[in-house]
Amino acid sequence: MYRYRPAEIGMPLSEVDTPSLILDLDAFERNLDRMDASLAGKNIRIRPHAKSHKCPEIAKRQIARGAVGVCCQKVSEAEAMVDGGVPDVLVANEVVGAVKLQRLAALARRARVAACVDDAGNIAQLDAAARAAGVRLDVLVEVNVGANRCGVEPGEPAAALAKAIVACRNLRFAGLQAYQGGAQHLRKVEERRAAIEKACARVKQTTDLLAKTGIACEKVTGAGTGTYLFEATSGVYHELQAGSYIFMDVDYGKNEWTESGIPRFEHSLFVWTTVMSRPTPERAVVDAGLKASSVDSGMPRVTELEGAEYVKASDEHGVLNLSGSVRLAVGDKLKLIPGHCDPTVNLYDNFVCVRGGKVEAIWPITARGAVW
Repeated sequence: MYRYRPAEIGMPLSEVDTPSLILDLDAFERNLDRMDASLAGKNIRIRPHAKSHKCPEIAKRQIARGAVGVCCQKVSEAEAMVDGGVPDVLVANEVVGAVKLQRLAALARRARVAACVDDAGNIAQLDAAARAAGVRLDVLVEVNVGANRCGVEPGEPAAALAKAIVACRNLRFAGLQAYQGGAQHLRKVEERRAAIEKACARVKQTTDLLAKTGIACEKVTGAGTGTYLFEATSGVYHELQAGSYIFMDVDYGKNEWTESGIPRFEHSLFVWTTVMSRPTPERAVVDAGLKASSVDSGMPRVTELEGAEYVKASDEHGVLNLSGSVRLAVGDKLKLIPGHCDPTVNLYDNFVCVRGGKVEAIWPITARGAVW
C-alpha cells in the first residue's frame, strides 16, 4: 500500500511537507543522556514504554544504552517490536480473547515475551494458549497501587494469583506489575512523591506475603516519567517503565520538577504545520487539527513564536489567536508541541528526524494505528 512520505533524507526542514511529526535528534539524544545520568550508580534497570514511540528504531537505541527490553500496551505493539528486532517485550497489560492469546503465545516462540494478569480465569486461558503453542510464558500479577485501573488488590488477592500461576505448567511467575499512572501528572513534587510512597507500601505488603508463602518475586516493574526516580530509590522496584521522557509534551511540561531529582527533560517532538489562512490580524489557521495532534490532555503549544496561542482544533484546522505584534503569513511553517505525545505519535506513519535543520533519517512508526 502506498504511503506518502512528507520528507526525504537531506531535505531542509523548511521544505518538509505538513502536517508531519518532527523529532529533534539532538534534544532526543540529550534526553537519553539525562535518563542515563540520573540512574548512574543505582541498582535499577530500565524497560522503557514503547507505547510512547511505537517505533523499533527508537527501542533498539534504548536497548543499546542498557535497557533490558521494552514495554507495550497490547499484542499488536509487541508484534511490531519483535518484527523490528526487539528481543524482550513485556505487555504491561492484560491480554484477553482467544485470538490475542494465540498471537501472544506464538510471539513467545520468537522473543522473550511476558504479560500481566489480574484474574484467575485469564491465568487458565494463558496457560492453555501457551500449552497449545508449545511455549512457557512469563506472567506478572498486576497490583492496584492506587491508580484504580487494572490490577488486583495488594496482599492476599495478589498472592492468590501468584500461587495460581506457579501451579500452571506452561506459565512462570515473573513478578509484579505495579504502575501508579495516576501519579504521573500530579503537578507538585510532593504530591507525586507521596503517591509513590503509598504505592511502594502496597507492593511491599504483597512481596512480604509472597516471601512468607515461599514464592520468589524476582521483579517489581512500574514507574513513569513523572515519578521514576522515586521508584528507583525506593528499594522496592527493580524495573522502570518511563516512556515519555524521550519526547515530553505540554502536559508533562506543566509538572513541577524542582527538588524532585528528576531531570527536566526537554521537548524533542513537534508537529510541523503550515499557516493556511490569515483571515484577520488576530487569527491564523494552520493545517494541523485533530487528525494531526491529540488534544485529550490540552491543546498543542506554539513554540519559537511569542504571541501565538493555539486555541481551537477541528478535523483539519487549528486556530491560533495572535497578538498584534506577530508577523505571520500564509505559507509560514511552525512547530507545535503536542498536548499528549503518545496518541499524537499514533497518528503518523513516520518520524521525520532532524538535526541541524536538515532531515537526517526517517523512522517508521510500525506499531501505530493498530487497535487489536
